[in-house]
Amino acid sequence: MSIADDVTARMKDAMRAKQATRLSTLRSVRAGFLNEMKKDGSDTLSDEACVTVLRKLEKQRKESIEAFEKAGRSDRADTEKEELAVLQEFLPSLADEATTRAWVEQAIQASGAAGAKEVGKVMGAVMKAHKGDVDGNLARAIAAELLAD
Repeated sequence: MSIADDVTARMKDAMRAKQATRLSTLRSVRAGFLNEMKKDGSDTLSDEACVTVLRKLEKQRKESIEAFEKAGRSDRADTEKEELAVLQEFLPSLADEATTRAWVEQAIQASGAAGAKEVGKVMGAVMKAHKGDVDGNLARAIAAELLAD
């Protein structure tokens, strides 16, 4: 079963179980999938494209959680955390720090980057090779650490 079909099936389950937060989150995911399908006029969406949409939604939720916590709105932050948990059910896990560090080190060697000004070059190589498998923020932090002058 594809990710898009799984989201639709779980949306129906959430509707039957009257789980409001879960249902609204799954509806927003489905809307994201439909928008992505409209871009190229396709009838289906590959799992890779679904993961891209889910990663984007995940990033939005994380940013919202951070903003709500800074503003002292813990009730809204909790809601966003619930939505984030639902999104993460469909996402493959990202590489751990040790794996990410190894990939960044390989990219530094391959690109010949020598200083902190070349973090972008390293990030380009890492993201090209491991886009769906690596946390970009973690990779950037590791690259900055390794390339610090």
